[in-house]
Amino acid sequence: MERPQPATDAPLSSQVPCPQRLAAIDLGSNSFHLLVAHYQDERLQVVARRGEKVQLAAGLDGDGRLEEAAMQRALGCLARFAPFVADIPQGQLRVVGTNALRGARNSQAFIDRAEALLGHRIEIIGGREEARLIYLGAAHSLAESGRRLIIDIGGGSTEFIIGERFEPLALESLQLGCVTFTRRFFEGGEINERHMRLAELAAMSELANIRRPYCELGWDDPVGSSGTIKAAAAVIAAAGGAPDGVVTREGLQQVRSTLIACGHLDRVALEGLKPDRARVFPAGVAILSAIFDAFALERLRYADGALREGVLYDMVGRNSSEDIRHKTLASLQQRHGVDGRQAEHVANSAGQLLDQVRTAWALDDDQARFLDWAARLHEIGLAISHSQFHRHGAYLLEHSDLAGFSRPEQRLLAFLVRAHRRKFPLREWRALPESQQRSHARLARLLRLAVLLNHPRGEQPVATPQLEVQGEALTLHLADDERDQTLLRTDLEQEIAYQSAAGFNLSLS
Repeated sequence: MERPQPATDAPLSSQVPCPQRLAAIDLGSNSFHLLVAHYQDERLQVVARRGEKVQLAAGLDGDGRLEEAAMQRALGCLARFAPFVADIPQGQLRVVGTNALRGARNSQAFIDRAEALLGHRIEIIGGREEARLIYLGAAHSLAESGRRLIIDIGGGSTEFIIGERFEPLALESLQLGCVTFTRRFFEGGEINERHMRLAELAAMSELANIRRPYCELGWDDPVGSSGTIKAAAAVIAAAGGAPDGVVTREGLQQVRSTLIACGHLDRVALEGLKPDRARVFPAGVAILSAIFDAFALERLRYADGALREGVLYDMVGRNSSEDIRHKTLASLQQRHGVDGRQAEHVANSAGQLLDQVRTAWALDDDQARFLDWAARLHEIGLAISHSQFHRHGAYLLEHSDLAGFSRPEQRLLAFLVRAHRRKFPLREWRALPESQQRSHARLARLLRLAVLLNHPRGEQPVATPQLEVQGEALTLHLADDERDQTLLRTDLEQEIAYQSAAGFNLSLS
């Protein structure tokens, strides 16, 4: 049978699918970066790329709080980024914060101002999640196969990843950063052998925690993906010490000696080094020298592709069968022996209750997804103890390294599990950002009802009663056969009291 031919007069736009426009903003401890790209045919085509030295980590005072001047530098940078992302939908832009915002005691104050400026949510990601995303970005930029060691020296932390193809085998984030080490070892500006050696020894001390397991796992190809490593390679190449994009042990030692000869941060001016990196470069070289010694490296090549590229590739897989979060949660269920049948029943009831109030409460697909996940994990704390298992479960979810999840996402899961039984946790609820309190309380109330409806732990799922909503008030309409279930009615009457004590209205009919 002859294959039909496409119409030759069809407009080009009808034959070629439009690429997906994605954007990522990386709020690093040293620099902020913006990347806008089109995603098509499993590839990213860069549309816009911007980066500015903000040195957020340098703006932390002695109490670990971001100073106003640092916030103003950061907000000024984001104001210049804003026009590039003004027309990008919420689901196609991610803004992620790293080490400086992880540690700042007043990071929420900055986040609130930055979110208002950008009109997009900001996520703080954990160190190992940062490492995973860095590896994802670097792996996509490398054509070669084999086992790789990826190193990314940032302003406040350094990430180390061993992986094959797109699968990380080891992830770690250590408190080594060119901005924080500059403040710690070169605060007066003087560069000498003693200061360099102290910085190197401090880095070696941190590296001792991962040196043995990483060396035992091994790698074929050491790769660097950060600005510090790119700068070191450029300086070495400019001096004729190695091909462009390669850091050698000999070349790094020569750079170290040259920096000590400069004598002061204000006098650091090397061919191949951008002026805006000069003041943090000696600390970066000290960290890199320690890494070469700890892992017995002779050479390290630089590769494009880092956190922001990883964020874009991760975004492509989100909310699909490729979403790493599904794999993470399935692993948690298995590791902690969660009763899968009970979790499935509670998740089904929670979803059916949400469907009845979705429009009135303006709950979106993302919130429905987190309610489902919380329902499937609400008994995770039983692996520790039945007593207070909702508290144990919340602790596990908030403090574990969950691949694919940002810190706010982990806190949401932890809050829902914490709130699924007994007294409503008002203290934890009020500690949430004010903009999230209403929606988080709504999800928690639905989860509480779903758990109670499945209290008998039957083999078959229960029928979900009708749920009526009026403002924040909920009315659960029980069928005649349900009215006769003494245990269910007793549980629901207690729940009415719990919700009333928290200021919520729940009734039965």
